[in-house]
Amino acid sequence: MIFRETPLPGVILIEPRVHLDERGFFLETYHRQRYFAGGVDREFVQDNHSRSVTGTLRGLHAQIERPQGKLIRVIEGEIFDLALDIRRGSPTFARWYGTILSARNFHQLYLPPGFAHGFYVLEGPAQVEYKCTDFYDSSSEIAIRWDDPELGIEWPLAPGIEPILSHRDANALPLQQLADRLPVIE
Repeated sequence: MIFRETPLPGVILIEPRVHLDERGFFLETYHRQRYFAGGVDREFVQDNHSRSVTGTLRGLHAQIERPQGKLIRVIEGEIFDLALDIRRGSPTFARWYGTILSARNFHQLYLPPGFAHGFYVLEGPAQVEYKCTDFYDSSSEIAIRWDDPELGIEWPLAPGIEPILSHRDANALPLQQLADRLPVIE
């Protein structure tokens, strides 16, 4: 199992060891001691599962009062998964990191609390499972505009293609308009 640091401190790309043979495959998707040693050092309290069609964009979402760390993996399809640092005072504030997660590459992405999360479905249907370090709290959630020009996110959209968005995501605010609600680190 390989734990790779990304340009965003605390955001970790995980490449599990996959045992393949003529029968199929086997892998550990979580092992507390190994993941703690690799930097994924929070307890998980909730698991979520979503299914999305090709072209769906979910996010960017975060919880403020009850921030969630997330361990994300894809069990069907392929997504471009994205972490955005929303911690005011962080040297990487408003910077993002994106990577491909798929059922073929078995990679996982860990985002600690203080990061917004989103993904775009490259190959659907995409089934995404993720573990969370705190419970969902709708009153604490914010949605950041996926195409905020100040963030410069390079979503892998085909030219002229508009992503499929929820009503909430289509009406999300730019990061700057949410600045007074964002977490602060010292």
